[in-house]
Amino acid sequence: MARILCTGGAGFIGSNFVRLVLDNSDDSITVLDALTYAGNAASLQGLDERRFSFVRGSVTDAALVDQLVGSHDLVVHFAAESHNDNSLNDPSPFIQTNLVGTYELLQAVRRHGTRYHHISTDEVYGDLELDDPARFTETTPYNPSSPYSASKAGSDLLVRAWVRSFGVRATISNCSNNYGPRQHIEKFIPRQITNVIDGIRPKLYGAGQNVRDWIHVDDHNRAVLRIVEAGRIGETYLIGADGELDNKSVVELVLTLMGQPADAYDHVNDRAGHDLRYAIDSSRLRSELGWQPLYRDFEAGLAATIEWYRANQAWWRPMKQATEAKYAAVGQ
Repeated sequence: MARILCTGGAGFIGSNFVRLVLDNSDDSITVLDALTYAGNAASLQGLDERRFSFVRGSVTDAALVDQLVGSHDLVVHFAAESHNDNSLNDPSPFIQTNLVGTYELLQAVRRHGTRYHHISTDEVYGDLELDDPARFTETTPYNPSSPYSASKAGSDLLVRAWVRSFGVRATISNCSNNYGPRQHIEKFIPRQITNVIDGIRPKLYGAGQNVRDWIHVDDHNRAVLRIVEAGRIGETYLIGADGELDNKSVVELVLTLMGQPADAYDHVNDRAGHDLRYAIDSSRLRSELGWQPLYRDFEAGLAATIEWYRANQAWWRPMKQATEAKYAAVGQ
């Protein structure tokens, strides 16, 4: 049985990771989360308190981080500011959480000799042309295009440096766009779903040609566990499920699955620096560690996600009005 410290465990991917661990192992897990707007304590309700505990606090709190790391066997670091639009409006929280927070965790795991896994994003690699057959690999040069992706790229490089300079036992994973239950409704897919539920026409940036490589959150988290179990220390693994779709197709599929005309959406001005295409080559993860995605059918996974949001309106409705007001203020 392992004692796992999960940072950002009240967020989207983190809360699903906590549930996956508790449902499929005898491990215990402690969540450290600051409960900013993107964290939701309701995502952790009903968990077994004999194996689960929650600490409200920031990864930038050096004393708290050191105390927690010293009493756990493994740190899985999900905590991050992660919304591109927000990083364009105010980069400062991204620097604090994503860079300073990662530094504090690395210093703590260095002192205590604790195993560390770092969750990152494919956005550190920049973007690809729409007609480019290439995909990101572990050796693709970093080329971030927003304050968010730049802060995540910096945090990745800190991990690599601490492995090489100080012998920290760490691995890194860079994942493509996640979807599934418990995702904040500011994000692309849940925003469209909840808009349709409320009778609001979905919004699409620009022409909607930008391509994202979608993966179900449970497949992402299963890959993280596999990397923790068998990944080589110091290595990076890319996590993807061959789910490339342009944003226009995703919006139209959401509408179709929810019984609406496929063209019942509005175009809004594109956001600054909007990356064209992300695409993940997860060959290393599959060949070295034997991981395969379970959600191979995006339409089926999306349909299940829609049903979750329909059935769990008490979870997302308290944040809906404020989210839409924020978008309306900038014409989106």
